[in-house]
Amino acid sequence: MTAIDELVKLLKKLPGMGEKSATRLAYHLIATDSNFNKALGESISKLQEKIHPCPICGCYTEGEKCPYCDDENRDKTILCVVEQAQDTLSIAQSGVYNGLFHVLGGAINPINGIGPGSLRLKELKERIENGNFREVIIATNPTEEGDTTALFIRQLLSPFENLTLTRLASGIPIGGDLGYVDKLTLARSMRERIKL
Repeated sequence: MTAIDELVKLLKKLPGMGEKSATRLAYHLIATDSNFNKALGESISKLQEKIHPCPICGCYTEGEKCPYCDDENRDKTILCVVEQAQDTLSIAQSGVYNGLFHVLGGAINPINGIGPGSLRLKELKERIENGNFREVIIATNPTEEGDTTALFIRQLLSPFENLTLTRLASGIPIGGDLGYVDKLTLARSMRERIKL
């Protein structure tokens, strides 16, 4: 296996990267300035040393707390529950949400061995018990797994009588992924969320 073949093989493991894209990127890196490639390699190798999940919400951060949990101007009475850390960025960039986040770390998917115990659901319940939340927005992806997870969360939080549970409304396509939804569609879904 040549060095190019090995690089293409590694690049294909990245999300959304097929054979053609990986090959195009590999050849681009070969033609690029070697200083850039060294800096890119160093940056990638240090990612997991520098970045870790926020102990409160699960978003990625370099500090003790993530920027959302550390921001005193955010509404501490609303909690938006998402599957992955990158989903927080999509929602925050929509410009219509200013509350806190909770990252589950995935969605319930028994076929792939992901049950409720694999997700940050215990931490979610503890945050509700110890916080002063009036609403929890369930922003899991509109997939079978996301819907199953939303129903599980509804059941988990049902004992909290003064808590309103909502789910993102129409606008996000079925089978879609929050990371790929445009800002206008996401903003509409956030504004028109529905009660579960």
